[in-house]
Amino acid sequence: MTALLETTRPYLASEFDTLAEEARDLGLDDPVPTVRRYRILQQSALAWREQPSSVVAIHGAALNAHAWDGTLLAWQTPALALDLPGHGESPWRHDANYDPAVLAPEIAEAIGVARALGLATPRVTLVGHSLGGLVALEVARIAPYLVDHVILVDSLPLPPGASALVREFLNGPSSFASREEIAERARAFGFGGTQGALERSIWHNTRDLPDGRVAWKHHLGVLGGAALPERGLEEGWGAIATLAGRVDLIWGTRGLINAASRAHFTALRPDARIIPIEAGSNIHEDAPLELAAALSKLAGPARP
Repeated sequence: MTALLETTRPYLASEFDTLAEEARDLGLDDPVPTVRRYRILQQSALAWREQPSSVVAIHGAALNAHAWDGTLLAWQTPALALDLPGHGESPWRHDANYDPAVLAPEIAEAIGVARALGLATPRVTLVGHSLGGLVALEVARIAPYLVDHVILVDSLPLPPGASALVREFLNGPSSFASREEIAERARAFGFGGTQGALERSIWHNTRDLPDGRVAWKHHLGVLGGAALPERGLEEGWGAIATLAGRVDLIWGTRGLINAASRAHFTALRPDARIIPIEAGSNIHEDAPLELAAALSKLAGPARP
């Protein structure tokens, strides 16, 4: 690991200074779009491009809105990337409850306000990764007037134990001597994508403590893996079966979605489109360009 994490990134003038570097790493020639951070009620969000967002992207557990940077650089559509409660720049929940059914009303309310402010179109496509996918399903269930399409990114109701690796990763120290130490732990668990992607991910997902150590921004870094929510299989599959709008699936061939889960999804949603991508569960880290292409195929260009 280079010294970039410890010397250069803490002195960046803006959180958006990583975007040009990421675009270069991905071989993208288009100018870096305008990205602004907003506080929408209690949720912090990144608004990509100037037009009202037709897409709302919801990240997975222990990540943040910047997880979508590479994908949204490549997918040229107006999008609003949210920080879930307890993640990124959104405040931690006092009750430490991050169950999808608990988070969804807050997210739905924030999308409604974003619509009223002109930051989002009247109805949006929800793109949800992992925990974010389960939240997206619940938002679409309780607020169908906001949503016309859900795209799940390596996200389906999983049996207990399926997320054991993530839980073990979250059971690590609550603080670290350096960001290099975090990077080494992430690599040991098979997380992180390219070196540049890992560096940027860690920079956006950590904070410096007064004693010189480094800690995660997300609440799960303190709570540990036991706090990682698991949606009940019956209610999770029930939400998929009963949603009135479109539901599609993108899954990582090295991710968490097995053949039995995909078959059950197909049985419940025979109209759904399913796209595999050669990647782990964090497809946006492993294959952001391929994910952008798949999302463009499923959701199409930006809608007015």
